[in-house]
This record gives sequence, structure tokens and C-alpha cells, in this order.
Amino acid sequence: SGNYYNQGEIRKKELEESCCVLGIPASDVTVIDHRDLPDDPAVEWDTQLLATLILKHIEAKNINLVVTFDAGGVSGHANHISLYTAVRYNVRLLWVLPGLCRAMWWKQNWGRCRVLVLESVSLCRKYISFLDVLISCLLPRDALFILTEEETEQAKRAMRCHRSQLLWFRQLYLLLSRYLVVNSLRLL
Repeated sequence: SGNYYNQGEIRKKELEESCCVLGIPASDVTVIDHRDLPDDPAVEWDTQLLATLILKHIEAKNINLVVTFDAGGVSGHANHISLYTAVRYNVRLLWVLPGLCRAMWWKQNWGRCRVLVLESVSLCRKYISFLDVLISCLLPRDALFILTEEETEQAKRAMRCHRSQLLWFRQLYLLLSRYLVVNSLRLL
């Protein structure tokens, strides 16, 4: 629930405000408050527990696209990396299930759902803003999203809703991050 520094309730409200700025209704926002999934940048979450929760959510909401972090978690945050690990676990589980069972599992759970993984880049690339567009266009990827100036401003407004988290390095992020201008992703 974002309860690091005991700010869970504040951060839930900030998340809803941020989603509203992005045009996502509160009814489409799900916050999981699970005692075994603490908001802590140093804690790796249990892969099977998280994979089960993710799969239940995908099935309940009939989701056909998941966008998640890559193995670097963009910032090295252990919780972000755990999300990637759990999604990858679900996708790769089909390879260990035998024959027909594997095919049925895949069709029912992940066959209609694509997974895109957000590329973590070096610290230098992370903070060169729009200049990274040139680099990103030249490198291999499965999807590349380049935001318009209007979309970048909308993303910044959404980020500013997270007032409790706007520490100095996130202010730097708002000014210089390539992720507010360009995002490269690959299929998992």
C-alpha cells in the first residue's frame, strides 16, 4: 500500500489523484495491502505469493496487457524487481507444466495477455531527458513510446500528485528523466 515511512493512507490518496490526472478512474485502481508485501526498497517479495495475486487480478479484470519493470527495476528498488520476477514466473511457468495441461494453462491465463517490460537504462541515459530519444531509436526494442510535449506535462502533473515522495532526487527526475519523454520496452 506504499506504507514506507508509515504513509500508506497518504500515498493511496496520492495514487488516486495521480491516476485521475492520467484519466484512470478510481474504480480501476487496485491497492494491495498485504502484510507479506511490505513497501521497502530493500525487501524482495515472495515470488509465488505475488505471482498468484497478479494472476488473480489479470483474470478478474480480464487484462490483456501487463507493463512491468525489468530485472533492474528501473531504479534498483527490490519491490520493483520482485514484480518483474513474479510476472516472469507466471509467463515461464508454462514451460514446466507438462503437455496438454501446459497448453490449457497458457490459453486460460496468459495466452491472451501480452507482457511488456520497461527497459532500465544507465544513470547517464536516465537523466538526459529528450536527448535519449536519439539513442533509443537506434537500439533494438519491441516497443518505443515517445511522449508528446502535452503528454510529458501530463505525466509531470501526475508525478507531482505524489507529494509525500517528492524528495530532491524525484525533483531531479521531473526535470531530467528520459522516462517522462521516452520509454523503450521489450516483450517478455
